[in-house]
Amino acid sequence: MPEVPEVEALRAFLDGHLVGKEIVRVLPLTVNVLKTYDPPATALEGATVTAVARHGKYLDIVTRPASGTRKARDAGEAGEARLHLAVHLARAGWLRWHDAFSGAPPRPGKGPLAWRTVLAEGDGFDLTEAGTTKRLAVHVVRDPAEVPGIARLGPDPLDPAFDRAAFAALLGGERGRIKGVLRDQRIIAGIGNAYSDEILHAARMSPYKPVPNLTDDEITGLYEALRTTLGEAVERSRGTAAGRLKAEKRAGLRVHGRTGEACPVCGDTIREVSFSDSSLQYCPTCQTGGKPLADRRMSRLLK
Repeated sequence: MPEVPEVEALRAFLDGHLVGKEIVRVLPLTVNVLKTYDPPATALEGATVTAVARHGKYLDIVTRPASGTRKARDAGEAGEARLHLAVHLARAGWLRWHDAFSGAPPRPGKGPLAWRTVLAEGDGFDLTEAGTTKRLAVHVVRDPAEVPGIARLGPDPLDPAFDRAAFAALLGGERGRIKGVLRDQRIIAGIGNAYSDEILHAARMSPYKPVPNLTDDEITGLYEALRTTLGEAVERSRGTAAGRLKAEKRAGLRVHGRTGEACPVCGDTIREVSFSDSSLQYCPTCQTGGKPLADRRMSRLLK
């Protein structure tokens, strides 16, 4: 799943390719991709992109409909109207940029293509989703806070205001294990399965560490690992074309997705714990005192 660094890189890429351009056509191509109906998706047609923002893992394409038109009235009062195309790529979704589209318009329901946005200059982007489980979501709203997933988000870890004190305050009321807390979008926006593994490895901390047991020094170390891990990933992704971001992410991961490989820090074998719909990776020497964690399917978990 794309997380903060990749979505931020996509935001920057789209900001350079969309702002100032007019949307001439939008095509929802799967039954469930569009999650909103008022205003209609066609209200985006004729609108000019004014900015591209990010809210956690959501992309937010901000548009201004032409004043005096029905579509401007759909968006709100003329002159102040804004429409937001908010996109969550989910686990298997991606954005593919096209300098030009060739051939006839795509047929709905064929292949991984879920959404197409065409610009007046002939370029634009597709949203695709692999696999049979369809979770990619598009919202057309007047305010991004109308999207429930955005309204529930915690603070952004890339925000300069997200300092050590703010991080400690967020952890203060939590009772769960640190891996789950880092992934909870209501607590911190934008961190998922991959970067939570990377942060915990950098902090030399077990994914099963109970949050109430964290010492002040461990909170400091975890905060520094979080900022460093995400910051380095953003820098690696900066300026990377949308089509290369997935490969860039995989190349930069040290433990996530590397079960059976040698830990780049100590040389121990990276291990995995599997769950029903995901898995985590960790280094026993760096993170758990050399003890392998038991699988969730076993009767107890080792600390």
